[in-house]
Amino acid sequence: MDDMGVLARTRLVACGVAVGIVGAGLGIRGVAGGDVAKYGGVALYTVLVYVLVVLVAPQVRPGVAGFVAAGFSCAVELLQLTGVTAGPAERSAVVRLALGSTFNGPDLLWYAVGATAAVLVHTWVSGPTAARVPPGAPRGAAGGRWHGP
Repeated sequence: MDDMGVLARTRLVACGVAVGIVGAGLGIRGVAGGDVAKYGGVALYTVLVYVLVVLVAPQVRPGVAGFVAAGFSCAVELLQLTGVTAGPAERSAVVRLALGSTFNGPDLLWYAVGATAAVLVHTWVSGPTAARVPPGAPRGAAGGRWHGP
């Protein structure tokens, strides 16, 4: 498969995974309660951000995508300290799910958990050569064909 095909396939898979993550997040809220739903949803939020990073930049390395996803998630959480998200979150369930409304310190840890899980799964799914061969490297480098992220 040519590079464009790999990129298109990666984006298609990322779209499917994103839909699955949204479903899992809504499902965990409906099935579980308390801390399981809260912190499971927080971790899944970062996994979703991770998948969106891969959707936008399909050749991104897992570690970079994890750093971006965790950084974005933490930035959104810290934004909640300003109170900017509180008003819009009261008026819209979508805004409340996307940006939250109140700061919660333990969420920062769960963002790291979600990003780490996403990096590990992405690395595992990509196979050993994807971890060793940078984007743009010639095929056959590092003992295998480049399969994308």
